[in-house]
Amino acid sequence: MLIPVLIVITAVAAAWSLVAGRLERRHVRAPLVLVLAGVVTGLFTHSQIAVALNSEVAQRVAEIILAVLLFVDATELRGGRLFGRFPGAAARVLLVALPLSLGATVLLGGALLPELPVAALLLIACVVIPTDFAPAEILVRDRRIPVRVRSVLNVESGYNDGIVSPLFLFALVLAGSTSEKRTPAEALATTVPFAVKALVAGALIGALLAWLMNLAQRADWMTAQSGRITVLVVPLLVYTSTTEMHGNGFVASFVAGVAFRYVRQAPQRHGAAEHSGSEFQLIEDTSALMTMVMWFFFGNAVVLTFVVGLDWSVLLLCTAALTVLRIGPVLLSLLGSPLSRRERLMIAALGPRGTTSIVFGLLAFNALPDGPAANSALDSMVLVVLGSILLHGGGSLAIARVLRGSPRARTNTETETGADAQR
Repeated sequence: MLIPVLIVITAVAAAWSLVAGRLERRHVRAPLVLVLAGVVTGLFTHSQIAVALNSEVAQRVAEIILAVLLFVDATELRGGRLFGRFPGAAARVLLVALPLSLGATVLLGGALLPELPVAALLLIACVVIPTDFAPAEILVRDRRIPVRVRSVLNVESGYNDGIVSPLFLFALVLAGSTSEKRTPAEALATTVPFAVKALVAGALIGALLAWLMNLAQRADWMTAQSGRITVLVVPLLVYTSTTEMHGNGFVASFVAGVAFRYVRQAPQRHGAAEHSGSEFQLIEDTSALMTMVMWFFFGNAVVLTFVVGLDWSVLLLCTAALTVLRIGPVLLSLLGSPLSRRERLMIAALGPRGTTSIVFGLLAFNALPDGPAANSALDSMVLVVLGSILLHGGGSLAIARVLRGSPRARTNTETETGADAQR
């Protein structure tokens, strides 16, 4: 089945690439096209989908994709700013709202799905809570949304999967994956050394390679192409090296991205600075292709979920995760912040789910023993992403129009946009 799947993915990706400009002008983006291709393929092969998704190959592919995405997300912020241009609000959302949302999801999940252990509920929370703007890039580019809102949302979507990944791995160990279950103390004893190794390896390798690139740049030893290849190699080297040392490769990839961006200096040519993102072009294009693969498998998972049958308790939990379980904690975390009431509401309401939820959901489905826990993890991934597509597809523009209706808010938005353009 592997070769036919590769044929479909590559053919659809090639077809979309040929007409990408025309489709994107009509707000039809690659994720939607690949999901439809995955659904159509799944309709004819649904008897084999579960086997394909629940395989070691699928698990390794998902792990590598997540490692690259975590690195790319961590390198998004410019100028060494850990929490972006508005660090106070971003830190509140990441360090206060995110844990509150995860905890509230576990509690509600315990009430709706009492047959599942806490470890499985924590895994589901890690699947449905992290935001990702891959399927809704228009949100972070729409000038009708204030600069502060876009900045906070961009930092949140870049960092929350890196923050959640060690918790996700802890929950997998606690659940026992495909082996015997462990106590929380045993799970911590396993995951803490993994995390420590990841922090050290990620910081050292990321910073070292960035420093070496700086030296090679000044000595004129690198070419533009070799620089792009080096950036692509960093997360792969970090992930594989850390995994070989029995460390958490996901955390290491994320930390390496932070360290790399902090140490790496912008290239200088002929006395003028090049576009600082040019050397990231190859890894960004590669991650975009990897994301297409994940959206294709998401389309397969949609078919599998609806063929097997929906769990209405999971549907209710995902609905809450997209609404009250995000809005409440975010608004609470932003109390007393300099953001206006409308800006706080926008940050709380705009929380699309995407690639991160897909990868975590597939990993959980693959790693957990067959049964209710694995099925609920897959169902939660499918339902939260589908719900996000419906909720955030046109909802973001409606929220922007509401903000636009306030003269004061319009003036503030236009002023901030002008300031942003000058920067």
